[in-house]
Amino acid sequence: MPYSCQTPKRFCLSVVLLSIFCMLASAFAASPEVDTTTPPQQAMTIGQAAILGVVEGLTEYLPVSSTGHLLLAERIMGIGGGTFSSSQEAQQTRDATDAYTICIQAGAIIAVLGLYFRRVTQMMLGLLGRSPIGLRLCINVVIGFLPAAVIGLLFNTTIKAWLFGPWPVVIAWFVGGVMILAVYWWKQRQTGSRSTTGVSLEELTWKMSLVIGIAQCIAMWPGVSRSLITIVGGIVAGMSLPAAVEFSFLLGVLTLGAATAYDTLKHGQQMLETFTPQALIVGLIFAFLSAIVAIKWMVAYLNRHGLAIFGYYRVILALVVAAMLMTGRI
Repeated sequence: MPYSCQTPKRFCLSVVLLSIFCMLASAFAASPEVDTTTPPQQAMTIGQAAILGVVEGLTEYLPVSSTGHLLLAERIMGIGGGTFSSSQEAQQTRDATDAYTICIQAGAIIAVLGLYFRRVTQMMLGLLGRSPIGLRLCINVVIGFLPAAVIGLLFNTTIKAWLFGPWPVVIAWFVGGVMILAVYWWKQRQTGSRSTTGVSLEELTWKMSLVIGIAQCIAMWPGVSRSLITIVGGIVAGMSLPAAVEFSFLLGVLTLGAATAYDTLKHGQQMLETFTPQALIVGLIFAFLSAIVAIKWMVAYLNRHGLAIFGYYRVILALVVAAMLMTGRI
């Protein structure tokens, strides 16, 4: 990959960006509109915030579904309002919890911005008319983002009402795992390699970006994994595996950034009234650190191997969680 994530300076830049974001989050938490004198109805401990941050960062850019893992972690730790007697209170806490897990995505986003700073800079120069390749990539990222933006705005409430549950996640884990294995074996038969051949990021067309963007809409089903569907979509569209992974990362910055901004504006105050501002900061930091580890490991691993390991992991996880649900363990 021409734009790898090995330079220590990019890590320092990521730390600076995270610090700025944490300061903004602290300022938002200190807003007079939020009553911080009243203890949260159901406080999230710092330990729970750290666990959710690690789960978010490790799984956001791996093709295993961060949403599914976060929902599982919340269920195990009893976070989300299920203990309230009032269904309205429970729903308010559920909304606050959903907003929290979406907002801490910012830590993972900042990790990508720092680790892929050269590529992001190239895109910024493209917007200024100083890099044709950067401008083309920027346009492709926007094209890939638009289908999910439209579908998300139209069906966000319906999706949360019908699909944010343990069994839809288990089904998505299993089907996604089988899909990874099917694509991996198909690519092996086609090329005899691990998807290292194909179109590079610089050669990506707007039609291929649109195909990936449409595929990304499927990831609104929790458990599918946005990373999975965009990587597999890129490979099927004709991209090499390294190029598909990098495009998935860059597309995620815009997609996840928009989702984070939307939920912060819509449920931010409610989130801070339910959970402490410290929990938000801890979640952001741990998501940032664990995302760096996950991204660097994934890039190095995929340069030597393929996606098959994630397919096996998803299938096994789906079977284990299904068994636990049927026996009442979780």
